[in-house]
Amino acid sequence: MQQHTLGADLTVSAIGLGCMGFSQGYGATDDDESVAAIHTAIDAGITLFDTAMSYGQGHNERLLARALHDADENIRVATKFGIVRTEAGVGLDAKPEHIPGFCDASLQRLGRDVIDLYYLHRIDPEVPVAETVGAMAELVRAGKVRHLGISEATPEQLAEAAAVHPIAAVQFEWSMLWREPERDIIPAARKLGIGIVPYSPLGRGLLTATLDSETVATSDFRRNDPRFQGDNLTSNLDQVAALRDLAARLNISAGQLALAWLLAQGDDVFPIPGSRRAARIIENAAAAAVELTPADLEDLAKLVPDHGWAGDRQSFAVPSKTRTTS
Repeated sequence: MQQHTLGADLTVSAIGLGCMGFSQGYGATDDDESVAAIHTAIDAGITLFDTAMSYGQGHNERLLARALHDADENIRVATKFGIVRTEAGVGLDAKPEHIPGFCDASLQRLGRDVIDLYYLHRIDPEVPVAETVGAMAELVRAGKVRHLGISEATPEQLAEAAAVHPIAAVQFEWSMLWREPERDIIPAARKLGIGIVPYSPLGRGLLTATLDSETVATSDFRRNDPRFQGDNLTSNLDQVAALRDLAARLNISAGQLALAWLLAQGDDVFPIPGSRRAARIIENAAAAAVELTPADLEDLAKLVPDHGWAGDRQSFAVPSKTRTTS
């Protein structure tokens, strides 16, 4: 798979693997199957693996450690802190005094001496982002972290973070189903030279053209999201049908077309689709080799227009959940 530079000098595969689903969000999991899926991803050329301390309350990092214990040195691991899960529920904690402990715990669970890319998962409203990033920068100076990232920030917060320490990557939800980042955070990231890492690049599975009104109910991440409800879902499934038809004409899958569209937005875009199925991981990885022509992109814009998607999104502690209507 093609390798590109994320940020200033972090070289990773054009498509990474989002690992959350191995521990939560999309139904029952099996660790042995998950490890096999991660090995499949490596065989497919994926070198960027994205996890977080909050995924399964540490389970996801331990699972990744098991899967990657004998992996090549070119494998890069990204993890995150800031979302905390306790018996009281889900909350935010990005207090500078807690960050060294979060990092050490992740390193222990991952079985690694250094984290390649360490993200602030969500911004803590009680802590100025500059203070949080200042504490993260200390981890770089200590040799525990190589690169810093931030997830779901506003353009202003991203600029504040970058003023403290170089930021390699900004992560947020971006797909054909959710185009709002194109209005603000993407231009801001490019102005600052920060790499773009879209999560849920397949629209939480909708853009694979394998879901319907019944199967969306199998996941909390879908059934509680307005885009997967009522008339919104009906409208979005019509868009997916058009996406599937165009993909068939190009002899690729709908999911591959959706990923290829993202990759066509620039070499600074590194989508991280997640899947527990080996066949789907292979399919997603193959999208990196799909080259869409200007005519293909024009057809896509006509047949699956931005304004055709319906519904706001549901996600935890994000700065934007509502579609812009103008």
